[in-house]
Amino acid sequence: MKVAYFSMEVGLSEHIPTYSGGLGILAGDHIKSSADLNIPLVAVTLLYKRGYFIQQINALGEQEELYPYFDPRAFMEPLPFKVTVPIEGRDVHVGVWKYNQTGQHGRVPVYFLDTDLPTNRPEDRMITHYLYGGDKHTRICQEAVLGIGGYMVLKKLEPGITTYHMNEGHAVFLTLALLKDLGGNVEKVREQCVFTTHTPVPAGHDIFDYAMAQSVLGDYLPGNIRDLAGPDALNTTLLALNLSRASNGVSELHGEVSRQMFPGYDIGHITNGVHHLSWTGPEFQALFDKHIPGWREQPQMLAQAREIPDEEVRNAKRQAKRRLISYVNAISGAGFSEELLTVCFARRAAAYKRATLILTDLEYLINLSHDRVQYIFAGKAHPQDNAGKELIKQIVHIGKQYEDKLRIIYIPNYNIWLGALMTQGADVWLNTPRRPREACGTSGMKVCFNGGVNMSVLDGWWREACRDRMNGWAVGDDEDQSDEEAAADLYNDIDDMVTTFYASPRHWTQIMKNSMADVAPVYNTHRMVLEYLHKYYV
Repeated sequence: MKVAYFSMEVGLSEHIPTYSGGLGILAGDHIKSSADLNIPLVAVTLLYKRGYFIQQINALGEQEELYPYFDPRAFMEPLPFKVTVPIEGRDVHVGVWKYNQTGQHGRVPVYFLDTDLPTNRPEDRMITHYLYGGDKHTRICQEAVLGIGGYMVLKKLEPGITTYHMNEGHAVFLTLALLKDLGGNVEKVREQCVFTTHTPVPAGHDIFDYAMAQSVLGDYLPGNIRDLAGPDALNTTLLALNLSRASNGVSELHGEVSRQMFPGYDIGHITNGVHHLSWTGPEFQALFDKHIPGWREQPQMLAQAREIPDEEVRNAKRQAKRRLISYVNAISGAGFSEELLTVCFARRAAAYKRATLILTDLEYLINLSHDRVQYIFAGKAHPQDNAGKELIKQIVHIGKQYEDKLRIIYIPNYNIWLGALMTQGADVWLNTPRRPREACGTSGMKVCFNGGVNMSVLDGWWREACRDRMNGWAVGDDEDQSDEEAAADLYNDIDDMVTTFYASPRHWTQIMKNSMADVAPVYNTHRMVLEYLHKYYV
């Protein structure tokens, strides 16, 4: 057995800007756990020389994007060979960089594909420059390089692949390369491929005009493509579903939603996790080493977290929180306090994630929070998402307008490093998406390895993990709510949360321990990767 894991973005370190958000972080954690567990897996992605942008927020509260050049030589080695992918009838040369992800018991080679070569035309050199920069034409060229180029690279470097795992539809053109190699035998291709979808909304699925697809992919487009990818346009998700032996969503609810979106397909689910060794901060690592030796190899042992003495849990949290508050104050001069209940909200700034839901009734929020709660926001808006940028601006403005009454700050340039700092330091992780738009969500899982608790809409993974007011708070119930109803429920929950935090410290510590003991043993990528192994890989 040997698995090839294809992903359009991979987040392994904040220093390697080949990820934008959840999909890439998940891919990085999947790779890290595979290396820890010595699962025979290799990974393929693209090398973005101008990466995903660095975010600045100017004096007006507007997001500004910077695209510094990324030099990969400090992190990975260039391999002495290239492959050639035909795009629009011309040869595009693809270089390969190799990164070794070393784990506890093994290592996973990650191959980064690069078209920024002197032998390519200027427009072809740009294919792998920007992650999610450019138009549909750029995107289909990127997907051709990832799928077809990646398949060619592995044929040379990693013989004996038994399963190709497509992390989202972006990698689906590898099935066309397989089809070509196997003489158009659909059944043989299906036997070798598995597919994970992460998108519960139609707009998230890549759809390409057939004329464009024919122009870019040429001979790789089979005669029966409309049977495989849809009659009117090439739907990458449909193509992946039709050419995979198994398909899955990334939470129980997302599996249900995916089956409704694509009726007739057998779509299961494997709920995501996070790499526990990457996201547990130094304070809780030391605590677990002392009380639960063996947790590093077997995160399921963290079910014993309830046995850790209360005072030691509170102490570890205090230290982790101190690191976060020190950073916030250092970059903003906000004067936040480590004594106050600290609520964090950090994710991509997109309208459906409703970052501003908590600001629905400002007067109520100010009265509830004054000198008791402080709010830290972070997250990038997609460069073309003006509605997302407007949300950031709104939060920044409210923070300035009410700075003497409401402690609220927006921290720029959310990345792996800041994500770790915030999930380690937060008392409460807030998540208020419109159901069922959050396929899974994983940032809230990281909080549970660090003594934090979740306050979230029952979407994605939290719908499975939540025991309301026992290990965190459910915003609303298991029904889809209007924004007004969700805001009303959110305020009730915050009221209860503030009272518990200040009036019942022992009860709060119990909720922290329940959060660790309920969530950490299950919502980790060791469990997730082993589930993929037993369900789909072997």
